[in-house]
Amino acid sequence: MDSVRSPDWPVAPLGGLAGNSAATRYGTPAGTGPAAGRVPPPARATASVPVPGALPRPRPADAPPVPVKILIAGGFGVGKTTTVGAISEIAPLTTEAEMTSAGIGIDDPGARSAKTTTTVAMDFGCVTIDRSLKLYLFGTPGQARFGFMWDDLARGALGALVVVDSSRLDDCYPAIDYFEQSGLPFVVGVNAFDGRLALDLESIRWALAVGDHVPLVQFDARDRLSVRDALLVVLDRALERATRDRGA
Repeated sequence: MDSVRSPDWPVAPLGGLAGNSAATRYGTPAGTGPAAGRVPPPARATASVPVPGALPRPRPADAPPVPVKILIAGGFGVGKTTTVGAISEIAPLTTEAEMTSAGIGIDDPGARSAKTTTTVAMDFGCVTIDRSLKLYLFGTPGQARFGFMWDDLARGALGALVVVDSSRLDDCYPAIDYFEQSGLPFVVGVNAFDGRLALDLESIRWALAVGDHVPLVQFDARDRLSVRDALLVVLDRALERATRDRGA
C-alpha cells in the first residue's frame, strides 16, 4: 500500500524499548504516602485469549501493514478515551453519552475530574507505527455494568494497556484481575494527571500487587508521544510472550 504513510515520530531514544521504562524516562516521582494494597485473585484455569505464537516472516516491500489489536482498559474516568484520541490518526470512534443525575453515587470520576460524558460501548482508533505494523486500539468501558463486553473486545487482542489513576487505584483492580486471569499480556500505564502522581511508582506496584514481570510506566494520556511510548511497551511485552510461546 503505497498510500500508507508513517507518522513523523522523533528519533527513538538510546536503549530502544528499554528506554520506555518509568525509571529511565521519568525517574522516580516523589510519593505522598502509603497505598492500600490489592489482593490478587486466586489462580484458576480459564480460557486464554489467543495470542499469535510465531514472529512475522519477512514481508514484501509493498505488503500492507500487519494489523495488531490492542486494548485500552481501566476504571471509570482514568483517561482511556483521551488516550485513544491522543494518538489515533483517524477521527476516533467514541460512544460518549452525557452523565446524568442517575449516575450519582454509581459513577465516580474523582474529585479532580470535570468529566461530563462517559463511554457506554467502546472507543476505537488506529495508528500506523511503520510500513509493516498498524495498531487498532479498542477502549473498553470502565463501569462494572458494561463488563460483559470485555470478552468480545479482548478476542483477538495481542495485548492491553491498563490505564491507572494514581489517586484512585482501587478502580483499576477489576481490569488487572481480568487480564491476569485471561492470560493476555498487559502493561500498567499510570496516567499523570496535571503532570504528577499521587504516589510513587514503587508504592503503586505494591498496591496493585503486580509482579516485576508486568511493566509499570508513567505516561500522559493527553500527549501523543507519551501514549506512543506506552504502546511500544505493550508491543514489547506481547512480542516477549509470543517468542516464549514459540520456544515452549
